[in-house]
Amino acid sequence: MKFLLAQINPVVGDLEGNAKKILYAASKASSSAVDLVLTPELSLWGYPANDLLLKKNLIKNQYQILDQLASIINTKYGSLGITVGIAEIIKDSFFPNLYNSIALLERGEWKIIARKIILPTYEVFDEKRYFRSEEKVSILTKIIKNKTWRIGFTVCEDLWVNKNIEGRGIHKKNPISDLKKKKVDILVNLSASPYTFKKLELRSKVSRFAAQFLQVPLIYVNQIGANDNLIFDGNSFVLDKNGSKIKQLKSFSEDLSSWEIEQTIPEKNEFEQSQISSIFDALVLGVRDYAQKCGFKTALIGLSGGIDSALVSAIATAALGSNNVYCVSMPSKWSSSHSKSDAKDLARRLKINFKSIPIENLMNSFEESFIKTISFEMAELTNQNIQSRIRGTLLMALANQEKHLLLSTGNKSELAVGYCTLYGDMNGGLSVIGDLYKTNVFKLCNWLDSEDSINHRKSYMLNSGMDLIGENIRTKAPSAELGPDQLDTDSLPPYSILDNILKGIIEEKKDLPQLEEDGYKKDLILKIISLIKKAEFKRKQAPPILKLSSQSLGSDWRFPIAISY
Repeated sequence: MKFLLAQINPVVGDLEGNAKKILYAASKASSSAVDLVLTPELSLWGYPANDLLLKKNLIKNQYQILDQLASIINTKYGSLGITVGIAEIIKDSFFPNLYNSIALLERGEWKIIARKIILPTYEVFDEKRYFRSEEKVSILTKIIKNKTWRIGFTVCEDLWVNKNIEGRGIHKKNPISDLKKKKVDILVNLSASPYTFKKLELRSKVSRFAAQFLQVPLIYVNQIGANDNLIFDGNSFVLDKNGSKIKQLKSFSEDLSSWEIEQTIPEKNEFEQSQISSIFDALVLGVRDYAQKCGFKTALIGLSGGIDSALVSAIATAALGSNNVYCVSMPSKWSSSHSKSDAKDLARRLKINFKSIPIENLMNSFEESFIKTISFEMAELTNQNIQSRIRGTLLMALANQEKHLLLSTGNKSELAVGYCTLYGDMNGGLSVIGDLYKTNVFKLCNWLDSEDSINHRKSYMLNSGMDLIGENIRTKAPSAELGPDQLDTDSLPPYSILDNILKGIIEEKKDLPQLEEDGYKKDLILKIISLIKKAEFKRKQAPPILKLSSQSLGSDWRFPIAISY
């Protein structure tokens, strides 16, 4: 029996466009004598479709498209079977009234062959808002060349049932355990599993456990592409019954690849990645897809000469090409000469469009207007925020005028403690590194300027013959340069300390006693907790943040603004 793993990049809600991608996979399968094409979870919709699933006209349109697809595939490719992820309507009066289902298109017709059992409601997931859970596991019986195959189908989370690996605890249902009693010949998992730092490792472990437990080969097919703040890495694979990998598809790229069940010798894996390179690839894909799927061809960045905007510029250049990236330096009277030259030099190395708009005269106008009209002399913090908001206004004006996507350059450390200005440096349509702590920003930039990244830089047509970020930018002390000789450490602890405490609070959910046990002083911990609480109203108004960690400060961070604890 021969399968085609169709690792595709759907556009959320584009049922017709996604159907064309599925049809293209069918055409490739037909030329390779494939028996069954496997597409990811909700492949006809794109994941996550969220409240689009509540639109009755789209549900109706889905069924019409399924009929058309089944007919076309039968006419063109005969007995080829293809699985399609759909939202199946439940015809009763209860809500939610959908299943997250897998349809099999074959011989001009389609039928439901599997429904998702475990519906995740953690991090960004909210599937119980839209779907009902299936009660029983799903087996597809297929006769190929006079042999009967029993294929167990699971959908994404149905595979994540080992609490010792995933760490969230025991589900009430266990599809993998239930499949043991059904004596399947092969296990298939169709997923829309977003990238996070350790997801690749965890995904491999839960899959290996399932293959070994059932003693059958496992095919894992994952969606790729970025949808809003989520980045899907692909990395589909096949394991043998012992959990050893025998096939690996590409990372962060569409891929169509066939596998025959008799094939047990591992293929040469050309797609090995380090964690640091996968972070860069994820962010590049995040920017590229967000821009393309939202209709932007160009990006705009406020370039300060600091490391955050430098990294965002490099990511944008890799994603969109140097001709499509526009950067603006907006020096004030407090901007150092090296920041001005560093910004200009970076633009030259990246070969991106660059201009400088000094804001000192604008600052003077603001100060004069306040003093003359309302006898209002700006305090230090107000003055700093006005500078940032002048820059934000200029950037938004340019973005509006030229139809650029304005990229926000703030990092996770700043966003966590509120070291950012609403309607200033927080302006933008997408927060590129908002889930990357400052220490990790430095690590990623150091990697970009190392020999280890040369092949990566070449693949993105970035300059590989010299430093990309530049030593001056990588080694200077972090500063917003909104006041004389200002440094971030004037009001914050060193990032090496701050980021560890933030990670303890945000990702690891540690409380005060646990952080004290880690060796941090109580006054510092309480200060940081207070800063996090006070900045909540800012985060609620931040652009979408590309998610990299198990706990970003975006849609999966759901703390109220008005709280006391």
